[in-house]
Amino acid sequence: MSSRKINLDGAEEVLDLFGQQDAKLREMEADYGVQIFISQEAGSKHIKAQVRGPAAKVEKAMRYLRERIAERKTLKSESQARAQGHVSPLPEDGLLRSYTGDVVRPRTENQAKYVEAVLQNDLSFGIGPAGTGKTYLAVACALRALEAGSVRRVVLSRPLVEAGEKLGFLPGDMLEKVSPYLRPVYDAFFNLLGPERFRRLRDTDVIEIVPLAYMRGRTFESSFIILDEAQNTTPEQMKMFLTRMGMGSKMVVTGDITQTDLGENVVSGLVRVTEILKNVEGVAFLRLTDKDIVRHALVKKIVQAYDEWEKKR
Repeated sequence: MSSRKINLDGAEEVLDLFGQQDAKLREMEADYGVQIFISQEAGSKHIKAQVRGPAAKVEKAMRYLRERIAERKTLKSESQARAQGHVSPLPEDGLLRSYTGDVVRPRTENQAKYVEAVLQNDLSFGIGPAGTGKTYLAVACALRALEAGSVRRVVLSRPLVEAGEKLGFLPGDMLEKVSPYLRPVYDAFFNLLGPERFRRLRDTDVIEIVPLAYMRGRTFESSFIILDEAQNTTPEQMKMFLTRMGMGSKMVVTGDITQTDLGENVVSGLVRVTEILKNVEGVAFLRLTDKDIVRHALVKKIVQAYDEWEKKR
């Protein structure tokens, strides 16, 4: 058996880490297979958390606690900087400020409508060609909700069409296996959070990576859930994904119905869902076009050239 201690910064940090009536503490004990004890010396403001259990499990629990404490301090310092005027307020159309200080905002009229729909609805669909900001703006909205405290975590998912049924034979753990297929979403988080903060949030499950096939049977409460490349879902997979939404959660589904990688004669779940949910209140569908492409100027020309070629055929 092993025992480790860590200093805590007062009752507020204890409540944030371990929850009301130690609810989160009990979850940690169950998740890590350890015992956690909170103690405070009489007449002292210093509070300590003691973690007991098998050495390897204690180390994992301690690593999690240190990362949570570091993340809390970062958020606190950023909040204080804003309060003291060290960080200029966001402009009216700004979503959030990236770790480099740049303001993230929609750049076209359609993108502004897309962002508005995401902010106002619990379920939104962003459909359009590559480069229109569908995923990037969804991630920005998710981080905005996380910073505001309206959700507790962000969940990323994507159908792994290229991996088929052979995912289990790939080397590494699940995260290592699916990382190549979620790289575009990772890139958005890297740009907005910076690699170090993204990894810290991911390692503490504030940002969770869940392949679509692994979502069955789960319910996501108080979460902002993004399904990327949704054109590669089947109708059954799309229904399964949409019914994972729990209380206090929000979903954004993005995809390009012209770039499906499904087999021949397989209907895309993204195409089907636009017909099924088109009249459901609280569900928004936003269509983006090549006019909303904000990548290199050539990307817009490439998309237009392909569209013209397809029409001629």
